[in-house]
Amino acid sequence: MSIQKYPIGHQDFAKIITEGFVYVDKTHFVHRLADRGGYYFLSRPRRFGKSLLISTFDYLFKGKKELFEGLYIYDKWVFEEYPVIKISFANIGYREIPLEEAFVGQLETIACSYDIEITLKSASIAFKDLIHKLHQKYNKKVVVLIDEYDKPLIDYLDKENLHKAIENRSILKSFYSVLKDADSHLKMVFITGVSKFSQVSIFSDLNNLYDLTLKSEYNEICGISQEELEQHFSEELKMYDKSRIKDWYNGYRWSVNGNTLYNPFSILNFFSGGGEYVNFWYSTGTPTFLMKMCKEQKLFELSNITLSQTAMNAFDVDNLKIIPVLFQTGYLTITSYNDLLGVYHLDYPNSEVKSSFVEGLLEVYSDSHEPISSTLLHQLYVALTECDKTALEKGINLAFSHIPYDLWINEKERYYHTILHLLFTLLGVRITSEVHTKNGRADMVIHLNDNIYCLEFKLDKSAEEAINQINERGYLEKFADSNKTLHKIGINFSSKDKKVEEIIWV
Repeated sequence: MSIQKYPIGHQDFAKIITEGFVYVDKTHFVHRLADRGGYYFLSRPRRFGKSLLISTFDYLFKGKKELFEGLYIYDKWVFEEYPVIKISFANIGYREIPLEEAFVGQLETIACSYDIEITLKSASIAFKDLIHKLHQKYNKKVVVLIDEYDKPLIDYLDKENLHKAIENRSILKSFYSVLKDADSHLKMVFITGVSKFSQVSIFSDLNNLYDLTLKSEYNEICGISQEELEQHFSEELKMYDKSRIKDWYNGYRWSVNGNTLYNPFSILNFFSGGGEYVNFWYSTGTPTFLMKMCKEQKLFELSNITLSQTAMNAFDVDNLKIIPVLFQTGYLTITSYNDLLGVYHLDYPNSEVKSSFVEGLLEVYSDSHEPISSTLLHQLYVALTECDKTALEKGINLAFSHIPYDLWINEKERYYHTILHLLFTLLGVRITSEVHTKNGRADMVIHLNDNIYCLEFKLDKSAEEAINQINERGYLEKFADSNKTLHKIGINFSSKDKKVEEIIWV
């Protein structure tokens, strides 16, 4: 039973405040930015509170002081009404009609709300005219708030529709170029989105656009920190295991020195649903093309990936790179930074994202729509802990039984390695693939309790050959002093029979 009213799916600041929903006060960030004015950009994953932030700015600049009573900003801001142009690309209907036409219609609606007429020849002309006339009518500079600026692009990033993304990019670039020449008419511009497309492709004329995304002082502008969670949800936390909640839903970070954060959508759903550990955020819409890109680029191990700061901002439709996309869309997050090498270390933010994404990868790699059952995972786990070779073989063969015949024939040894890596990852064990040693690379090393398992895979050869390779190349030598039990497991797959042909476990 819910203890408070949780604003799940609500993005309107006034509704949340006036109808008694719980609100985590972010107005100290709002005050800092509004007071300075200028041009700002913020990238955060979907369902992370960007739209609520935009809505908060909207009501602030419309002078709705009564909504902010009791919040940080209430006695620190001079509440005046400014003309506001607020656009959300999630709501302008660009899928039903051309983007340019949808743009113009949205701008005309805003103009009518202020009882002014604007030129409607094109989106950029209408936008420029609206800014000028609002400034002229109210004798106050205009505030521009744009939410989900990149929606008309990221909705078309799959190969079949990429031409549409390129077409929309050109329209967006022309639209945003208006802001440069309108500087004397603007008090503040705030733009949010999931992705950070390259400066050249979208915001080439906005050289004064300040990117807040990786700035440590704005790490917590969206999301919920542990301190905020304990402040606003103290009664809920008495009912559940705080450590497990943190493992499942905390972990997002956009600054090396910043606190880790909860996705608001997931944690609010968790409390509202009575404490059931479910993949709330992931299930709201993970694009299939992300999984397909991982498969195309033979990427399956996403733990402890390194990326330079320049590469983290490399997001463009002409040269789409999967790791920056995964970071910007929330499937990876910052864990540390190597100052010497100038690279960030990235990993899954939490168990919710990791388990769901790995399941999705497994489905795409195996070309199967059969979900992986908890019974199968338990069988594999027991096989490892009890050193049961027969159970291991049965479990692997069951998992592989849904793989289409043509994949068995056409794929190489690495393919089966990939499927097993994803399966064992779902067990929650510590697993590393392509483990470097002085004499080569072991296919897979698993750490579980007081055991270390070295697995070597062969296709249409023999399990004995796999064991010989482990021995000859000394794959387990580096673990000799670990005081753990060492296991050597050689597995040979048969492409003809589509199953494990032999396992040797020593």
